[in-house]
Amino acid sequence: MKTGLRGAFFPLLLAVVTASGCTTTSGGKASSGGATAAGPGVYITALQGGLVSRNTATQLSKADMQRALEAEYRALEAAPGGQPVVWQGSGVAGSVVAAAPFQVGSQNCRQYSHTLTVDGRDTATRGAACRNADGAWTPLS
Repeated sequence: MKTGLRGAFFPLLLAVVTASGCTTTSGGKASSGGATAAGPGVYITALQGGLVSRNTATQLSKADMQRALEAEYRALEAAPGGQPVVWQGSGVAGSVVAAAPFQVGSQNCRQYSHTLTVDGRDTATRGAACRNADGAWTPLS
């Protein structure tokens, strides 16, 4: 059953991305610098709360939310496709898995999932993000 859902997810996402042109912004702010010039906080902010903010399984503390968003950024930016980036918080843990990158126009995009584990129960949220010219990853809505 899960395989069928995943199999249906990618073509649907690809159709949406193709139709939208994968146009993303980073809050309307232009940046001339890369990761070293702007600092990692800018790139975490560009995730707009990431997938973890869409998961209603639990309310995360500010520190746990930061850990979760950093894991999302690391998975999108550098993790090989299918390689989990795990994080541990206070009573909650998470795992972010990004698929292989794909190109839409001049942008690199990736599908990814974020699984939260609370009290032994897993809940997963799935989505996609595209990398902007300034290096920030912006989720597709």
